[in-house]
Amino acid sequence: MKLPFLLALAILVAALAVVAVSNTIVQRQIAYAQSADENALDPNSVGILAAAEAPTGFDNQTNGFTDQTTFLADRAAFDQTENITDGLGPVYNAQSCRECHQNPTSGAISQVRELRAGHLDGSGNFVGATVTLHNSSGTPVVIANRSLINQRAICPGVDLAQGFNFPNDFAQERISTAETIVTPRTSLNVLGDGFLEAIANGTITNLATTQCNQTGGAICGLAISVPVLEAPGQTRIGRFGWKNQMSSLLSFSSDAYLNEMGITNRLNPNEVTTLCDIIADPEDKTGTDGLQDIDHFSRFMRATKAPPRDATLVNNPDVLTGQQLFHQVGCDICHVSSLTTAPPGTVINGGAFTVPAALGNKTIHPFSDLLLHDVGTGDNIVQNGGPDSGHRMRTPPLWGVRMRNELMHDGRSTTFFDSILRHGGAATPVTNNFRSLSDADKNRLIKFLLSL
Repeated sequence: MKLPFLLALAILVAALAVVAVSNTIVQRQIAYAQSADENALDPNSVGILAAAEAPTGFDNQTNGFTDQTTFLADRAAFDQTENITDGLGPVYNAQSCRECHQNPTSGAISQVRELRAGHLDGSGNFVGATVTLHNSSGTPVVIANRSLINQRAICPGVDLAQGFNFPNDFAQERISTAETIVTPRTSLNVLGDGFLEAIANGTITNLATTQCNQTGGAICGLAISVPVLEAPGQTRIGRFGWKNQMSSLLSFSSDAYLNEMGITNRLNPNEVTTLCDIIADPEDKTGTDGLQDIDHFSRFMRATKAPPRDATLVNNPDVLTGQQLFHQVGCDICHVSSLTTAPPGTVINGGAFTVPAALGNKTIHPFSDLLLHDVGTGDNIVQNGGPDSGHRMRTPPLWGVRMRNELMHDGRSTTFFDSILRHGGAATPVTNNFRSLSDADKNRLIKFLLSL
């Protein structure tokens, strides 16, 4: 009789231990979610109960952050073509968000590139370009220290119906030969960015520490803190843009509305130039729902699903082998396959946003560490980071990368093979590992990338 009793007792003790551990993790989750300091814990290292897979799909369906009707209305705002009477220009790159983010669906990538330029001063510090425009008398109008060079302008031109009459002003931006740094930038995918926004600061800094320790200091990603525009005086680790120059999706929306479409808004209320400007600033007006366009843009991005894998390839034997090779050669040191978002209730963005259940405690597969690295392709452009960020680029998330045929930050690589071989700098040992693979294994690794 003693044996069954002891066995039952052991089972009871084990069950209580599991409950105790689970309760401890739950309490840590609650404490973390209630903390305004998202640097305090990394949910990827402390253990999160039942982290669910984030929804994926190119299906124009909400991830649950909003209902479907709201999602479609926000997508309509994201897709809307802006006109001069809406505040378009005077200088701009696109007339809608989807021009740069729409392959195969709104929010994804595109072939559109922007132009960046500048030079290094005598001390080796980056200085944004001096841009020249001309008014109707031919007098130069100068915009100083701007790295983004807009490729379109609303004048010269006349459209009396829109109150536009600038036949002799010339707002097309020009730079001189003094700008020795000139580089294109490809448009990035924003699908699933709500999940990236919900990654805690602590997760990103822990990734940097871990990879640096694991590689003996050979690969050490840089995390930079950047302003949160909607929370004046507050900063957060950047994660959006090729230079991690933005940390929140509302900040990103505001910056892009001004710099890519020329439309001023409450967070960026001043035009780049007043030449040919006909609409009073800020041009982004509050609607009957109490929201402005930048609110709809950010809400749309937060509600998007992450890019899906190619269902026809994901279980292919060569793809599965290629995924193992991706790990073996070291690609996933930076292109991290899986991350967990912060628990629901976590306060982020300088107190301006709370992670909801639809975005919190979700496992995602971005294949990025969201850090800046020197892989030998840096463009020397400095945005919100310090001088050390100039020769570094953000590890681009590879989810959805199969939808692009112009690769790397400048779009100058047209095959995955060439993209891999362009990786130098800190990535040189990894690139050499790839070089040492047989041709068959190289093709398997590339086939894996084609499944993302």
